[in-house]
Amino acid sequence: MRPQVLICSYLQPELVDRLIADVPEVDVIYRPELLPIPQFGADHWGVPRELTQDQLNEWHGFLGQATIMFDFDWWQPAAWQQHSPRLEWIQATQAGVGARAEAMGHTDGDVRITTAAGVHAKPLAEFALAGLLHFVRELPRLESQRRNQKWTNGSSRTLHGHKALIIGAGSIGREVAETLTFMGVACDGTTRGVRTLGEPFERSIRLEDCELGNYDIVVLSCPLTDETVGLFSKQRISEMKRGALLVNLSRGPVVDQEALVDSLAGSHLGGAILDVADPEPLPAGHPLWNAPNLILSPHTAANVDAENARLVELFTKNLHRYLSGEEMINVFDARLGY
Repeated sequence: MRPQVLICSYLQPELVDRLIADVPEVDVIYRPELLPIPQFGADHWGVPRELTQDQLNEWHGFLGQATIMFDFDWWQPAAWQQHSPRLEWIQATQAGVGARAEAMGHTDGDVRITTAAGVHAKPLAEFALAGLLHFVRELPRLESQRRNQKWTNGSSRTLHGHKALIIGAGSIGREVAETLTFMGVACDGTTRGVRTLGEPFERSIRLEDCELGNYDIVVLSCPLTDETVGLFSKQRISEMKRGALLVNLSRGPVVDQEALVDSLAGSHLGGAILDVADPEPLPAGHPLWNAPNLILSPHTAANVDAENARLVELFTKNLHRYLSGEEMINVFDARLGY
């Protein structure tokens, strides 16, 4: 029987057509009227529809046929063993799937999972750069002067000549380093063991050996694992250079948020740029909402118009590798959590 590919979250019809044309060896099942309603082009969660029992039965039947899924099942994802006995592989639409995979019982490797690592790297690097320029080039001061109709002389800093530490030198961290290097920032990257990262990193260093006070910028782009929960603790934040900037592109629990808010309020840190928080969504009244010198994105910095096209490009490459028996791109390791 030909591999049955079930699309489990919204894709633009032209991208589904492209997938079918590029990989004719598989059967693609795409029924957007059964999927959650996307709120924007690259929304892979969406708003669940009110489906009839017949429609749910139809979806249940598709789950039973599926050999491969694009994204996790939206309906009852933790019941994949009962609903999808033929399932061999899931192409996730997220780069970090550790917590989600564990919650759904994907811990024994019976079903391969490939992540979307790399797809979101450029948008996140742009977000990091935009936030850093916001603080370094003192855009809030300029806006305040405009509002108050003040035309005054002065100067600001430049990114050129700054020094950055990238914690998590995967596809996102590497893209951030390439972007900052272009702007004249010297970037070091952390490694878990003894290995050399190479360009664009100037040095490869273990986090335990870092002198955080030497860096003007610290970027967190590591996966969320048992080892990285609370990684940027009160102690590590206090060790950062006074006036330094912290960027979190990882996950909220990687940072001690209470310590971060205190550090911003006390002006130890010059600013923070966050695409993530803990919890998500951030509840009303949470201290992060009113923290000074903070840019906060509701975990949407990677949501760009081109995301689905890049996901389909990655999925197509992996489908060809799957069919030829080659090692696929971005295979998730449940033991490591990424």
